[in-house]
Amino acid sequence: MLSVLAAAVLAASPDGGGAVTLPAGRFAPLFGLDEGQKDFAVAAFRLDVRPVSRAEFAAFLEASPAWRPDSVSRQLAEERYLASSKDAHSPRAPVVDVSYFAAKAYCAWRGQRLPTTLEWEYAAAADEVTRDASGDPAFVQRILDWYSRPSRPGELDLEGSPRNVYGVEALHGLVWEWTSDFNAVFVTADNRQDGEQPAGTMCGAGATGSARREDYAAFMRYALRSSLSARSTLPTLGFRCAGAAR
Repeated sequence: MLSVLAAAVLAASPDGGGAVTLPAGRFAPLFGLDEGQKDFAVAAFRLDVRPVSRAEFAAFLEASPAWRPDSVSRQLAEERYLASSKDAHSPRAPVVDVSYFAAKAYCAWRGQRLPTTLEWEYAAAADEVTRDASGDPAFVQRILDWYSRPSRPGELDLEGSPRNVYGVEALHGLVWEWTSDFNAVFVTADNRQDGEQPAGTMCGAGATGSARREDYAAFMRYALRSSLSARSTLPTLGFRCAGAAR
């Protein structure tokens, strides 16, 4: 049975008001476009406003003892799983040192899922006023400035990037984040999206425009994701949940 604290955390969880619905649209990711293809259709979806917090994940651990650090299988998480949970951060700070398996289990516990890479990049391309600011030099420079700074443990208590036009915040400048298909070299289309066939998205000009300075931040994200295994845990790696549009 959940404690009063855990129940309170769940009542205030992203699924209870800290998530927003992103409208359907089209987006050109850094990788995954077939030759002659301009973009992918993105179906409307729901996304947490902020990364999952330490308090929210603590409620999950209370309800799911098998995922506690002293119980979790080493096949599901590395040795330092949740090592940073002992650091002096606020309960609102993002949970880190969480493996893909643990992040996926948490989202399923909430009746949700991890966002796809395409969905995450679609959300992260927006600034405060524009749905796709990925070609805006000022926006790109701001992201590069965040990425160029070494991570410091105390910075988990910061806000991260401001709320964008969709109402999502901290996609940059706080932690890296898991996606459901993190280890796919190419972004694959979902068969719900405009009837596009997955087989057609796994080849072709995946690196279209990758030499552009504007693409460097996205390239860093793809490089980090491709370096991870599902057991990986990092003190700068968290996650947020996604789900069906309402």
